Amino acid sequence: MIENLVNVSSDKLIESAVQTFYMLGWSLFFGTLIGIPLGLILVLTRKGGLRSNQIVYFLTNGIVNMVRSVPFVILLVFIAPLTKIITGTRIGTKAAIVPLVFYVAPYLARLIESSLLEVKPGILEAASAMGANTFQIIRYFLLPEAKASLVLAITTGTIGLLGATAMAGTIGGGGIGDLALTYGYQRFNNALMLVTVIILIIFVQFIQTLGNYIAKKLRTHA
Repeated sequence: MIENLVNVSSDKLIESAVQTFYMLGWSLFFGTLIGIPLGLILVLTRKGGLRSNQIVYFLTNGIVNMVRSVPFVILLVFIAPLTKIITGTRIGTKAAIVPLVFYVAPYLARLIESSLLEVKPGILEAASAMGANTFQIIRYFLLPEAKASLVLAITTGTIGLLGATAMAGTIGGGGIGDLALTYGYQRFNNALMLVTVIILIIFVQFIQTLGNYIAKKLRTHA
């Protein structure tokens, strides 16, 4: 029935959903691996931080701001040569992951920085007074105290990343967003546009609800 309504096969809808989850999952994974260290560096090296270093902070802060200032569509094209080197191609779902990682990593770094700064300075000072080194403070005090806030930060980053996957269609990345643009907007298929919007809303609601649930559980067991 839905196939007749949107003039697109169910297999195409499923394929697009799978492509979206593929891009979202891998880019979030690599983006988080980069974003957490960046966020930690911003917190630790800032003025008054545990390892205050104005040069490192200035460079890290500048790089994060620089990448975040570039619109995602321009970023797609700008790093196409690097994408080619890493993935062997400039187009397709796999190729879209590279610019998506570049997009989400600094975004997550800022969100993680804000979450870590919520930890009361007294806790870190007490840990330092007990003789804990920097790694121990991060591992046993800073991250555990901020875990619920970090979950919400990553949830927000995931939702922002989901929106970026829609623009990945400009390099043939596929996904729900590309389906809406190629088969919906360009072919004046309003029914398909509506269905894809509903699907994306469901995705966002699920991600936000899951993030809120996990954060609440972490706060309860803190």
